[in-house]
Amino acid sequence: MYSRFQIARKYLHYYFTSSNGKGHGTHSPFVYDFIINVLNDKKEYDAYSSIESLRDQLKKDNRILEIEDFGAGSVVSKTNQRSVAEIVRNAAKPKKLAQLLFRIVQYYRPNAMLELGTSLGISSAYLASGNANGKLITIEGSQAIAETAAKNFQLLKLTNIELATGNFDIILPHILQNSFSPDFVFIDGNHRKEPTLNYFHQLLEKRTESSLFIFDDIHWSSEMESAWKEIKNHPSVMLTIDLFFIGLVFFRPEFKVKQDFIIRF
Repeated sequence: MYSRFQIARKYLHYYFTSSNGKGHGTHSPFVYDFIINVLNDKKEYDAYSSIESLRDQLKKDNRILEIEDFGAGSVVSKTNQRSVAEIVRNAAKPKKLAQLLFRIVQYYRPNAMLELGTSLGISSAYLASGNANGKLITIEGSQAIAETAAKNFQLLKLTNIELATGNFDIILPHILQNSFSPDFVFIDGNHRKEPTLNYFHQLLEKRTESSLFIFDDIHWSSEMESAWKEIKNHPSVMLTIDLFFIGLVFFRPEFKVKQDFIIRF
């Protein structure tokens, strides 16, 4: 994984070389629509306050959880014992990104959603709240974290979430075998090249024409940057949007020319 200094330097490069995020000069009508109606949507949705209130409570929770980590590990902690407060500070998606996930779901209305990496359920709650009529299946590797996330879903009265616990490599194939074709996927776990590409290829077989895959931390390490490059170059991928912290992947057949965008967010 890159050091914080390396990531900061990469972010500065991204910031000064990306499109300005206002839509000016964007030649793709689809991307322009995304910028105007999703990226720059400043409305305060009702779900925001309840989920952020929960986040504030979790930041004060000093219970210690025993963590099983099947992924690339934590950049800030080298122990398998972490407090809930530490996890929410370091592993939960920040407000800006989590609320963007909500707006993406709220705008495109996917019905079958899949998340790899539940953590304490902050991003899951935003995804599920974005379309109450849709279903979210979310997978968490750690039993202790999954149990805490399940309680958080109950507190938020979210009933459209199915939580699976265990190693992604074992759980994901079972989910995809059960006639589940996700039209929205958020991959936020096991930040290594080979597993990321393995999940991508498994999910490709089940995608629909309108599917959207979102990959977290695409510039977190050289491995993740290499995986993101391969994903962008895959012949099935017709449009990508790099927002530095996450990357969006579209397969829509109406996109006749393959395009990659780097947009400031």
